[in-house]
Amino acid sequence: CIFFIQLETAPADFRFPTTNQTRHCFTRYIEYHRCVAAKGEGAPECDKFARYYRALCPGEWIDRWNEQRENGTFPGPL
Repeated sequence: CIFFIQLETAPADFRFPTTNQTRHCFTRYIEYHRCVAAKGEGAPECDKFARYYRALCPGEWIDRWNEQRENGTFPGPL
């Protein structure tokens, strides 16, 4: 049986025109968690934000930010 997986990345965002995508990554991570807070865990409207930040952010950053959120020390506005 053959499965096809469609790979996508976050679309271009005029707010982040440079090649350094650090701020873009951070913003998408925050957008996802704000969406989940507003609409609930597993809300389909939040899926696109999850795909975006996972495509843009290094896994180590995501792990660290998740840990910071759990500890109440996350530096961003959620």
